[in-house]
This record gives sequence, C-alpha cells and structure tokens, in this order.
Amino acid sequence: MKLYRSANKIIIAHEGKHYIAQTQDWDHLVNQSNLYKKLQEEINPFNEVIWEAKDLKAPIGTQEIWAAGVTYMRSKEARMEESKESGAAVFYSKVYDAERPELFFKSTHYRVANPGGQVNIRKDSKWNVPEPELTLFINKDKEIVGYTIGNDMSSRDIEGENPLYLPQAKCYDYSAAIGPCLWIPKEPIDPDTKIYMKIERNWKTVFEGQISINQMKRKHGELAEYLTREMSFPKGVYLMTGTCLVPDDSFTLQADDIIHIEIDGIGKLTNKVVIG
Repeated sequence: MKLYRSANKIIIAHEGKHYIAQTQDWDHLVNQSNLYKKLQEEINPFNEVIWEAKDLKAPIGTQEIWAAGVTYMRSKEARMEESKESGAAVFYSKVYDAERPELFFKSTHYRVANPGGQVNIRKDSKWNVPEPELTLFINKDKEIVGYTIGNDMSSRDIEGENPLYLPQAKCYDYSAAIGPCLWIPKEPIDPDTKIYMKIERNWKTVFEGQISINQMKRKHGELAEYLTREMSFPKGVYLMTGTCLVPDDSFTLQADDIIHIEIDGIGKLTNKVVIG
C-alpha cells in the first residue's frame, strides 16, 4: 500500500484504487501499530475516490530526515577521491570497514522539496551532485514500516575540503527531496530491488545509471538500530541509506537540470535544480 500527501488530503493507494484516509493526521497515521493492517482497516467502498497523483506534497509530517554515508563501495571511493587533497580520505576508508556506521542529520520537514518541486545547489559550491537513496521510515517504536525515495543533494567540493564541513555540504534549504509516496509493504523490501537515476539537461540525458540495493554493505536494521540507539523519535524518522550511483568527478549539476530517481515498487521522484 502507498500513502500520498496532496494539498488537502492523505490518499491510500491499493490495488489500483484510491481511498481518502479516515485519519488525516499524518504523524498519527504513520505511527499506528501494525501500519499495514491499520491501512487495510481504513479502506472501504465509502471512501474510494477518483484521484490523480498531482500537486503532491512530500510524504512527511513533522519528522526529521537523517542519512547514512559510505554504505556502498562506490560511495566510499567517491568520498575518498573528493577528500584526498585534504588528507581526509583515510577516514572514509575506515568508516566503510568500521562496526559503527556514519550517520548524520539531513533535514527538517520544512526544508524538504516536494515531488516535482525544486531542489537547491549552493551558491558557494562549484561541485554538486544528487544522491539517489532508498529511504526508510522508522516509526516511534523503532520499527522499519515503510520506504520512500530520497535525493540527498551534496556539495562535494565543500565536503572534500574538510570532513568537518559535512553539515554545510549536506544541510541547507531544499537539499533533500523525498517521495512520491510512502510505501508500506506487507513484507520487507526485496534486496534485489533496483534504484535508477537519470539527469537531463536541455532535454538530453547527461547521466544515467542503476544499482541493486543488495550492493549495500550494511543492513537496514543495523542502520535503524544505530540511529535509534540513544535517540527517541516520537513522530518517527526517515533514514536515507546511502548511494552507489555517483556521477564521475567531471560532472556537476547546473541550474534547470532535471533529476529523475526511480525505485521498483515505490515510483519515481522528479525534481528540478535551482541555485539556492
């Protein structure tokens, strides 16, 4: 089942039909015990609607978004390359092999770009990339109950200059996009699920790639456990799980680029790039 947020309602999509959720408080709805079963109970013929997925809002209430880094070998290699001149490359090699994962704060809910909306690149950065990531929804009871698509926008030159600049490279207005929905499956996501990304510039494709999430070194439960080990999230939390689709070092985003990220079973997240 999928949950969509539009301008004035929450929609449940199931088996090709759409229903207005009886519970219209997002934070309350997504934190219900046994969410899949709860959504089944919300579905009945009386609240079925004819609905098109347009004017979508990010599938988020007041949750925070966090992110995990260096969870794929390609991410490790890219982070080491961008930071080699600063002498910090060794840290990314170490964290890839360490027991403890890299976790960092990414965004508040009000800084998140909507599906179809604009994502920013920093005015003080010259090397910017999108990072397509499977994103977990972890409820208030620390359970992974849903998934969405995440775009972790990153300023690679700022991060590469000094690892202590990571918050500035990662956290700014509209540096994160999620959507188009929150997918609540009956079973955990298939490890062979693929992530696709395409970047268009002036109607031409300038980057395209795909990767299976089974290439991730760390397990989803492992990342969720570390994030929630000493922190509570009364409304739940989103956790981006890292990327393996990184354009080569000669590539940087430009204003008006269009980023398409697709994950099997969830849908497609599209955003336009602007200079913040």
